[in-house]
Amino acid sequence: MYKTIIILYFTCFGLYIFFSRQPDFLDGEFTKATIHFIKDSSTKKLQPFAFYTTGKKQYSVNADYLFRELKEGDEVSLIYEASQPKHGAVYSWWGYWITLGEVLFSLGLIIVMYCIAVSITKNPTPKALLEQLDYTPVKKRKYED
Repeated sequence: MYKTIIILYFTCFGLYIFFSRQPDFLDGEFTKATIHFIKDSSTKKLQPFAFYTTGKKQYSVNADYLFRELKEGDEVSLIYEASQPKHGAVYSWWGYWITLGEVLFSLGLIIVMYCIAVSITKNPTPKALLEQLDYTPVKKRKYED
């Protein structure tokens, strides 16, 4: 049963990841971007931004993400939608495909669902136990006459 649950979990999570990315992977366009650090006005910290050009306009997106190490002048792949080029994202496994919030939420969800299933089936009523003990499978023919 655990194998089935794990396979179902990874299948659903993989399909969710593939079809929920913004900008869309299937419709998105790829380009190269250069990393530059800019001082954030509120926190006064240097934050990495990816600068890229589409046509004649230059755009920038925040490239800061947990566990992502970027250096000044790094060249990264960037994905954006042609209809909204200002809403791009750095194309990488960690940050575009897999985000920390989604992983934590999905693991929390599967743990909660497992606890609910265990609590429902843990203490069956005496009537249900008697039904299980008295159950005899009925022999059925493969084909009706």
